[in-house]
Parts: sequence; structure tokens; C-alpha cells
Amino acid sequence: MDVSATDLKRLREKTGAGMLDCRNALVKSGGDFDKAERLLKEQGLAAAAKKSGRATTAGRIFVKVLPGKAIVLELDCETDFVVKNEMFQKLGNALVDLVAAKGLTAKTDDMQLLLNEAIGKIRENMTLPRFTTLAAGADEMLVDYVHDDRIGVVVKARLSDAKLAADPAVKQTLFECALHLAAFAPQFLSREKVPAEWLKDQESIFQEQVKAMDKPATVLQGIVKGKVNKLLAEVCFLEQPFVKDEKRKVAKVLEDLGKQVGGSVAAVDFVYYRVGEAV
Repeated sequence: MDVSATDLKRLREKTGAGMLDCRNALVKSGGDFDKAERLLKEQGLAAAAKKSGRATTAGRIFVKVLPGKAIVLELDCETDFVVKNEMFQKLGNALVDLVAAKGLTAKTDDMQLLLNEAIGKIRENMTLPRFTTLAAGADEMLVDYVHDDRIGVVVKARLSDAKLAADPAVKQTLFECALHLAAFAPQFLSREKVPAEWLKDQESIFQEQVKAMDKPATVLQGIVKGKVNKLLAEVCFLEQPFVKDEKRKVAKVLEDLGKQVGGSVAAVDFVYYRVGEAV
């Protein structure tokens, strides 16, 4: 069968598998993209859970932290040249301000009007694929970081005492946690936050991978369990080796920080946006 060039390119970018492997997977799956992706995972030719990290769309991530909330917004365009345009940057900031002022959760006519006006002036198509607001209570702290305008993150931490927000060690460590988020792009906060259906699906993939091994069932179960634990350590923020100290997990770094400042500092949520990865 003929394989769509678009699907082939997209499958390569999403899985990191080779051109021939992607083509074969699409053929075997009858052109079904999701089935082809799963087939590559079962064959061990693609990462089982990581996002591709390859963004093909030009755009910028805008982040704004305000008292009690942080807004993260993605604004896309056709070329990197426009990303540097002052009007494009003003548009992004105006959209963020609109979200903050009105507490918006979905794109409105007002937002589309701003987009249309900018499109008419810049002469390039622009889209607003997503935005989100992360709220924080009086005992919580929001710390942001934007890397190269293409990755924007916010980490939310709960403090045993609101006064800890002014502690230099707390500020520095949480900023480093934001750096970590930008660098390692975790999918989940912790094991407890992993959806049961997602985990079941990954286990099924690993079971397919070990079927051909000539080993007792109990041994195969142990191998699958080991693969699952390794995967969770890769995709869960608190399980990952800390960017500044690979000998400690993020959870341990925050635990040690709490002891240092005489309280507790716990990461309870985060937002990670990368240009082009909106679904």
C-alpha cells in the first residue's frame, strides 16, 4: 500500500525510529498512525513514553507569574522571523493579560480578534493552540522559567510556612527545579499521578517485547516490572535524577531543602509547554 509522506514524517518525528521501520509499521497497520506507533513501541524501535521533543512549528511560549496564579500560553506562527517581531511579542503578552484579567479557560472572540488584527498587519498566519492557568494558594509558590522562548515551565510548590517563599535557598532550589523541568520534560508529577490506563498500556507493550524470550513466566514478569520501574523513573518529575545532582532524585532534593530551611517544600504540580507539541 502507499504510505502517506505526511504520516511517515510525523511518525519519525514522534518516535525517533528509522525511515524504513516507520514505513513498514505504517504498511503493517494499514496506514493507521496510532497502530503503527504502538507497533514500533512493541518492537522496541521507539521510546515507549517520551514525547518526541521535536517541534516543527515556529512560535513562542509566554509565561507570566502573578499573585496566586501563573499563565502559560503558546502562540504559533509560520516563521522564526515573525517570532522576533515586536508586534508578535506584544500580541502574546496581550493575550496572556487577557487570560489573567478574565480568568479565561478557552479561546474567546476577543482573543481571535487580536489574532486577526495581528495577522492582517504582519501578513502571516498565527494560531493560539493552547494556554493554561496554574493557581496557587497562600501557602504555595509558583516559579517559572523560559528557555529560548520555545520551552516554558512553571513549578508549583507547597510550603509548610508561607514565609519560606522569601528564603534564598527555597527560591534557588525551586528555580533549579524549573530548569530541570525544561531540560527533562517529565510527563507526570509522581507515580501516584500516572493514569492507570496509561500505565496498563505501557505494561502491555513491555509484555509484547519480552514474549520471545525463552525464560520462565516469573522471570518475564520480573523483567516487565523492571522496565515499568525504569520508565516511571524517566517520566515522573519527582523520580528523575536532579539536574544539578544526578545522585539525588528531585524528591530527595526537596526533602533535603525542607530540612535545611526548617520546614517542608513539596512540588505539587507543574506545567511544561514546548512550541509545536500541543495536542
